[in-house]
Amino acid sequence: MTNTQDTVAGRAGPAAGRRPRFGPRRRPWVGLLFVAPMLVLFLLFRFLPAIGAFFLSLTDYRISGKWDFIALDNYTRLLSDNVFHEALLVTITYTVIFVPLTVLLSLGTAVLLHQVVWNRGFFRGVFFLPYVTSIVLAAVIWKWIYDAQDGLLNSVLGLVSIGPIDFLSQSSTVLPSIAVTSAWKGFGYSMLILLAGLQAVPKSYLEAAMIDGAGTWQRFRYVTLPQLRPVLFFVLVIETIGAFQVFDAMYVMTGGGPVRSSYSLVYFLYDSGFKYFDFGYASAIGLVLFLIVLIVSLVQRRLVGRDD
Repeated sequence: MTNTQDTVAGRAGPAAGRRPRFGPRRRPWVGLLFVAPMLVLFLLFRFLPAIGAFFLSLTDYRISGKWDFIALDNYTRLLSDNVFHEALLVTITYTVIFVPLTVLLSLGTAVLLHQVVWNRGFFRGVFFLPYVTSIVLAAVIWKWIYDAQDGLLNSVLGLVSIGPIDFLSQSSTVLPSIAVTSAWKGFGYSMLILLAGLQAVPKSYLEAAMIDGAGTWQRFRYVTLPQLRPVLFFVLVIETIGAFQVFDAMYVMTGGGPVRSSYSLVYFLYDSGFKYFDFGYASAIGLVLFLIVLIVSLVQRRLVGRDD
């Protein structure tokens, strides 16, 4: 009996010591080959320029190509620059208006499209169409809509004896007006992301809540929204980054006016670099903007994001 067991163990020993193979061997370098082109582009056009901008912000680089190392002088100059403070306040105010407006518009449209059964693709394309149009074209169209004399909006308000209102020439209305334009232009992308998130919510969760007597709002509040939390976090981050980088709409619609009421940080960066050719100072503005966006994104992750 012992000899038989030893024989069986001897035969099974080499095979038992070997791990079974369930498929071809993995080749990590194959995956690296696929991502290499994008990785190279990222390093060339994102990472290296960011490093260069940091070192440029420590100099007083001039258009002639001459420069002197001035350490943190550009940053200390920013702290005492009233134009920078105004531009930062304008950017934050615009972000506070734009981000909730865009997220609510995207979420509401996504919920409506999720309920639509007939011709959903058509409506999805219609709502997404403004996103693929030029921001300059959208700004020109909305500038005409807001026009105090011949604008469409004032014509409609005139029917109920309101106005005319010069939306783009008043400090109290210029930022909300631009925010509406940007929200109309860009909400389609976030809408598609949220629509995909809604379609990924397990139907069994909603059916269980319905069996327990939950109404439509309760199912949305306690089932759908928690499941959408990672998607909402992504949408919040990308819309916040876009809000802090606003420039095109303000440049076309108002030129930063009236009295710098729509003068954003990127507009300030543009003027410093390409109008006054103060490239070191413009680089410092860009680095400060990057840090602000990074801090805001980390706060959003703390409040909204979660680890799955």
